[in-house]
Amino acid sequence: LQKELLKYKQEARNLQGIKDALQQRLVQQDASVLQLKQELLRANMDKEELHNQNADLQRKVEERNRLLAEYKKELCQKDRHLQQHQSKLDEMLRQLSEASYQQVDLERELEHREALLAQCMKREAEE
Repeated sequence: LQKELLKYKQEARNLQGIKDALQQRLVQQDASVLQLKQELLRANMDKEELHNQNADLQRKVEERNRLLAEYKKELCQKDRHLQQHQSKLDEMLRQLSEASYQQVDLERELEHREALLAQCMKREAEE
């Protein structure tokens, strides 16, 4: 009986050792699970933050695209006005050039008439 008792005590000690090892392993696994849950929570929070940043950036891009479209529209209008003014300026320059040519012609004609008048006056004075 004593041998059997020793045998059962030894078996109980072995089982207690196995139990302690299993409990320690369970504690380690619980700690690992807790750590993984914390990492998952952190990852989800990071994901949510990135989602919010992405939504904010998307809103900013849409706003800038809207402003860009408005600026392009304004630029097109200003280009049209500029072309209109350029054509008016070209027409005025053409008219100015024509007027300049006419002025030169009129000045030549005036000089010619003054010369003729001077000749007439000279003849009349001689007569």
